Amino acid sequence: MENALLIGLSRQTILERQLDVVANNIANVNTSGFKADRSLFEEYLMPGAHEDNFVGSDRRVSYVQDRGSFHDLAQGPVAETKNPLDLAISGNGFLVVQTAAGERYTRDGGLQVNNQGQLVTAAGDPVLGGSGPIVLQPTDHDVNVSPDGTITVVEGTGRTDSVRGKLRLVSFADAQKLLKEGSNLYSAGEGAAQADTKSQVQQGYIEKSNVNAVAEMSRMIEVTRAYTQIATMLQQESDLHKSAIEKLADVPA
Repeated sequence: MENALLIGLSRQTILERQLDVVANNIANVNTSGFKADRSLFEEYLMPGAHEDNFVGSDRRVSYVQDRGSFHDLAQGPVAETKNPLDLAISGNGFLVVQTAAGERYTRDGGLQVNNQGQLVTAAGDPVLGGSGPIVLQPTDHDVNVSPDGTITVVEGTGRTDSVRGKLRLVSFADAQKLLKEGSNLYSAGEGAAQADTKSQVQQGYIEKSNVNAVAEMSRMIEVTRAYTQIATMLQQESDLHKSAIEKLADVPA
């Protein structure tokens, strides 16, 4: 009886964690470049019983253990915006941005120009090229970004293209080691960034979130129902325990 209560409680704890992950995915269904998270669980077996009067099957008490979560790095759908500063990355690459905490990485290509002429993310973090932040001049127009990330502009009234820099695109041998830090940014964690020459940049497009809203809502309903069912089971077990104690108390001495 006690085992049933403890096993049910372990499952409820994991379902609560899973619900947090699903809710965060749903909250970012419209966040450009967002990558969904998935939960990982495993069986945890308690040590064998110390007494010898149990049959073999009674020795295995299986609990649910939260092993963690992993990133779903599948490519999100790409939408055309025709905005020259909207960039979608085709491949496994990430943009490199400079933050107060150091270099961070993002798939959100919704860029803009700040009042210093720097190319920045929506949060205001400068996007880095091979020689640092990419800076545009006030007279620059007709910004063009080639598939390899080279940024050229038409300067002033001239017709000659001028190069303003080349986007740093990086990838990771094990992208699961990336750590989400909020604001759609990742830190390298235990991994190391390496130059990515395979990914390509699509100008005038934006990569949308790879979260499937319908699937996530279905998963949320499934988790909620499972939590409710286990809560009902735990209440029944508690009532049974209480009833057993009451009946034992009525047994004549």
